Amino acid sequence: MNQQRRALIKYSAVFGLMSAAGLISLAQAAEWNKAAFEGKSLDDVFKALGTSSPDKSTTVVLNAPDIAENGAVVPVSITSTLKAEQMAILVEKNPAVLAAQFFIPAGTESFVTTRIKMGQTSNVYALVKADGKWAMAVKEIKVTLGGCGG
Repeated sequence: MNQQRRALIKYSAVFGLMSAAGLISLAQAAEWNKAAFEGKSLDDVFKALGTSSPDKSTTVVLNAPDIAENGAVVPVSITSTLKAEQMAILVEKNPAVLAAQFFIPAGTESFVTTRIKMGQTSNVYALVKADGKWAMAVKEIKVTLGGCGG
């Protein structure tokens, strides 16, 4: 019960700050896909996002280091030539596979950058949704010091 309360407080604070900063609207915060963030496998997350398996595409570029010295702060960015509606970052071997999901307002450049946590060496997936279809890029990132309690 205590973990659920902490999660609620954490996500409320994050969405509140993002809303105040203009990064998301309250309507988008209400669209938060809890099932996707709770997915324990790639297939779980793909299903929650409404796809079976996105196609690999050269229109999606995942920029991240080959080796992350500290898995607690791995810089990752996604760019795309597609007119993105959403972008997502998945870490295959993390306890919670979906690390981040972004809603991209119409007319905005298809680019996001953030830092993610990685518990161990894993494939990282950059997903871009455009015209109702998901496309992706994949990169293996080697982690020398785990960031998820490792």
